[in-house]
Order: sequence, then structure tokens, then C-alpha cells
Amino acid sequence: MPQSFCQLYVHIVFSTKNHEPYLGETIRPKVHAYMAGILRKLGCSSVVVGGFVDHVHCLCMLNKMESAVKIIQQLKQDSSKYVKTLDDRLAPFGWQRGYGLFSISPTHLDSVRKYIEGQVEHHRVKSFKEEYTGFLKKYNIEFDEKYVWD
Repeated sequence: MPQSFCQLYVHIVFSTKNHEPYLGETIRPKVHAYMAGILRKLGCSSVVVGGFVDHVHCLCMLNKMESAVKIIQQLKQDSSKYVKTLDDRLAPFGWQRGYGLFSISPTHLDSVRKYIEGQVEHHRVKSFKEEYTGFLKKYNIEFDEKYVWD
């Protein structure tokens, strides 16, 4: 077969270090836009980036030439450097070590996009920890909660 085809949509989720609420209302849109730019630069079609004060969600199509691990590592590294330039008080900013990476069917893109766009409203009733452990359970991922949070 002379050509290779790939269509892998993923939902990436990760938190700020220690779940610190660094991503306030004025900073969050800048960080999300910057992250979308990083994903585009890495050859990932960025569908949407969103989140709340202590975490982000990225919905994108993975670049078939790069591993998911490398993409997420670059996304976290570059965005962390950027966040620190936005305000002197953000000097200690960092992302948690881990992440969630969940496959998304093309038929579910609209519902996941709406979910990510509704994060502010969503987190009026549900914490990030409840949300994230809900994802792990939904995807039948075995986990020990003492190792999920750093």
C-alpha cells in the first residue's frame, strides 16, 4: 500500500501542578489560544482547547508522524514557559506530571467540543477530581487514586 492514512482524534486532559488555580479568567483564553497554536505547529489539527482554573482539555487529531507522548510533552513544556511570561506571580507555574489521553470517535466530536467549551459552567457543580476520575471509570481504566494526583 503506497499511502498511509490516519485519523486519530483524542481528548487530552491534564492539570496544573498541585491543582493550583493559576488559569484565571483573564489568562485562560491566552493560554488556550497558545496551546492551540502549539498543536498546529506540531501538525495536530486543533479542534478546541478549553478548561478551567486548574486544568485543560484539548480535542485534536494527532499527527501521524509523532507519538502522542512527544506531542503532549512538547505541549506542556512550551505552554508552561509561556504561562510564566504572562505575570510575575506565575513564576512557580507548572503542569502535573501525568495526563489523560482518551480516544474520540469522529461521531462524538461535536459533543466533546461542547463539553470542553462548557467547562466553566460544568465546574460550578463538579470538581476536576470528580471529572477526571469519571473519565477513567468511563474508559474502564484501572487506577489507584493515591497515584493519580501529584
